[in-house]
Amino acid sequence: MRTLYVSQQNCYVSLQKETLIVKQGEIVQGQVQLPLLEQILIFGKSQVSTQAIRACLWREIPIVYLSRMGYCYGRILPIGRGYRQLCRYQQQLTQTERLITARGIVQAKLKNSRVLLRRQRRRQESELLEKVLQGLDHLVSQVAIADNWDRLMGFEGAGAAQYFSVFGECLTNPEFVFVGRSRRPPGNPVNAILSFGYQVLWNHLLALIELQGLDPYYACLHEGSERHAALASDLIEEFRAPIVDSLVLWLVNKNVMNAQNDFEYRDGGCYLNDLGRKKYLKAFLQRMEEEVQIDDGNKQPRWHLLTTQVKAYKQFVYNPAQVYQPYLIR
Repeated sequence: MRTLYVSQQNCYVSLQKETLIVKQGEIVQGQVQLPLLEQILIFGKSQVSTQAIRACLWREIPIVYLSRMGYCYGRILPIGRGYRQLCRYQQQLTQTERLITARGIVQAKLKNSRVLLRRQRRRQESELLEKVLQGLDHLVSQVAIADNWDRLMGFEGAGAAQYFSVFGECLTNPEFVFVGRSRRPPGNPVNAILSFGYQVLWNHLLALIELQGLDPYYACLHEGSERHAALASDLIEEFRAPIVDSLVLWLVNKNVMNAQNDFEYRDGGCYLNDLGRKKYLKAFLQRMEEEVQIDDGNKQPRWHLLTTQVKAYKQFVYNPAQVYQPYLIR
């Protein structure tokens, strides 16, 4: 089953017999047969014909409308899929099942961070980088035996501190300096890009979680509240390094971002301005539209990796014996 991602702007999705046609002007950008389709994600300013919407509803195919930044405006759902049956299953997860899953998420975050740094080490020798890689190895082993959430979050925080202590060594553009992670507010341009990138990705994951009918406020690693969709915070951890951090390094090292023109300073912090946000989103969407090979050998846009993990979590909720396997960089 496929997900149709309409992320290019001003497209029109129409129905021709049993096939959805995606056009941008007179150019056909894609087509997919309805029996092969699982869901449709519309990013930004594209439209779907009434006939196509009706056909999707008849076949129980949900349609999600998001901003280009990934903020979910809402969904068109078949009436039979509008109930939150999964909430009950999420609430029935035992403490042990939640802790095992939380360990797996933190380990995946640390392992993916390590892979990103190791790839940078191939380009430049660094004694400090080598020490951090060894430190992350040790923390991965400690996470495996963490017996409570406080210890687990302590290891996660220690890993993030070590990782970001050498992140600046991966930057080759002398206009950008990074000595550590600062979030509220971001203290410099690199932190501004990181914060914006994480927020964009977080919103994408929240949309996918909603789409699968999961309760976004009930998670395994993070504590949920009325204002914190903790499950999105859980599932973003495994994707921070491979999607956001690697993109930030590329944007800075390839001189796509300009330290003088793409940022604004206000309220004691540094933020991307309109031009900077436009540059990031363009690069982010291009990267997420790149096709990657998936487990069955077929190719799907990188968006598919996010969908696959949310669906894997959903399967875990239905059947906790089937342990959730976070995404790992190959």
